Amino acid sequence: MLTAFSPDYATARRRFREAADRLGWSLEAHSIGSTGPEGEELTIDIGYSAAEPPDKILVISSGVHGVEGFFGSAVQIALLELWASTSPPPIRCVFLHALNPFGFAWLRRCDENNVDPNRNFLLPGESYQGAPLQYASLDKLLNPRCPPSRWEPFRLKAFWKIARTGVSPLRHAIATGQYEYPQGLFYGGAGPTAMQNLLETNLDRWLASSQQVVHLDFHTGLGRQAACKFLIDYQLSDRQRAWLVEWFGADAFENCNSEGVAYNARGGLGRWCVSRNLAPDYLFACAEFGTYGQISMLSGLRSENQSHHWGNPSSASTARTKQKFKELFCPAAESWRLSVINTSVDLVARAVCGLTGNIS
Repeated sequence: MLTAFSPDYATARRRFREAADRLGWSLEAHSIGSTGPEGEELTIDIGYSAAEPPDKILVISSGVHGVEGFFGSAVQIALLELWASTSPPPIRCVFLHALNPFGFAWLRRCDENNVDPNRNFLLPGESYQGAPLQYASLDKLLNPRCPPSRWEPFRLKAFWKIARTGVSPLRHAIATGQYEYPQGLFYGGAGPTAMQNLLETNLDRWLASSQQVVHLDFHTGLGRQAACKFLIDYQLSDRQRAWLVEWFGADAFENCNSEGVAYNARGGLGRWCVSRNLAPDYLFACAEFGTYGQISMLSGLRSENQSHHWGNPSSASTARTKQKFKELFCPAAESWRLSVINTSVDLVARAVCGLTGNIS
């Protein structure tokens, strides 16, 4: 399972396509019109099986937050390689690989326009405007217009802010999503991204004839290290809630709020997918695996954003910042990697059993 992790985007893309091809899956590559560090074309790759009937579909997506694609791609490769040596599920599977290839290739969480894709999926009638009230007062702290410095006491400043305002209000102010600071953290964009346009154009085609869809979207960062929690950003129906409890356990999921692992955020992929009514039953769950603590994560996000906008791209300092950023979202420790892959494979197996009615 450890071998499923790839060292870079180009390797992950090649391995994903080779593994899907060995299973006889159909493959698509959608260019985003940009290139990676070695001049490689950046594409969102889709692999899907031809299992019939296509009324029950498992969707696995990865890399919405680019750098998290190291983990998400590893999950997809591990599943494909496992199924090649055993047998694939008796249902149609659709794998969305590296939905944010720019962030994956360049070690960023956001895309080529500094947009956080998981703040970009606004529903009809919602505008790409506004910011939480406290964000303006935090802008200088979160988004300094200078390269990162080892000597800046950001952690002390962050702890001071927490002491004054509390964790929940601060989380809401920072991570809800903002549309007024294009070079700032958690920027939701000025309009739909290439990722959103691609899914809007093609998702109904990939899910044609579906009656029941289970969509697991793999992420890292929040929560206790290596532990997984399904995060839900839409109103669950009684039936959806019953499935989550029966298939994964009553403690396996939580609705996004300010008190749990997650937080309320605008423009999430899950709410958008469910709102499109692509199937009578569409269960979406963000599978979030913990890595490091909240202050470490925020410090890393801040430093990477500083390096990208204000640092020297070729400097050793920027390279160190980028590697630390990768570590935050895909720890190198073998124990973490083995645990999260084993858990992910088990979760997918449970989803398959649920879709096929084989829950014991």
